[in-house]
Amino acid sequence: MLKDQEQFEREERAKRLVMARKNAGFAGPKAIVDRFGWNANVYKAHESGRNGFGIADAKKYARAFKVNLNWLQFGTGNALDPDELPVSVADVPKISWVSAGQLSEQAPITDFSEFPTVAALDLPDGEWIALEVEGNSMNKISPPGSIIFVNLRDKRLAPNALYVVADETGAATYKRYRPNDNPPFQPASYEDVPPPDFQGVVTIVGRVRRSIIEM
Repeated sequence: MLKDQEQFEREERAKRLVMARKNAGFAGPKAIVDRFGWNANVYKAHESGRNGFGIADAKKYARAFKVNLNWLQFGTGNALDPDELPVSVADVPKISWVSAGQLSEQAPITDFSEFPTVAALDLPDGEWIALEVEGNSMNKISPPGSIIFVNLRDKRLAPNALYVVADETGAATYKRYRPNDNPPFQPASYEDVPPPDFQGVVTIVGRVRRSIIEM
């Protein structure tokens, strides 16, 4: 009986998710995945009711679709009753690591209009780029495939904060700032990864303020 109730609640929650997505103007799951960069299989399983979703995903979906969290998760109240501050969605240019290195040059890239974008919810004020993490040098924080969001306006150094930096060759890397180490930009890895071998002066591209990965 308990399993039947859980299945019923999961299916009803999935129906509300579909309704929220449609009312937000998205024709199908693909449009959602393209817009927000969510994992397609995970989202489809939530919409179909094949897999349930918890409060963390419910918050994400409620904010993205601008519906009431309690309505979406529990079926109580009105879908359009606000229960949180309005969400802001930013289309952040997703660039390559080569392009990230070019941002440190004397004539840096200023036109991001031709880059693909990835949607991000509620980023603070700033000038943002997104990068896909390659390699395992920061896997304590950002496993390979993670998307990091970098504020190009924030170049202030703070111990243990995360940054994208570039040396004089234009090679960009993502590291943690450890002012007492040499070099001060160090890996944060579960593996034995050596620190970068910088060539010449190191320039701060921007501070990493968010790292996400869809499982």
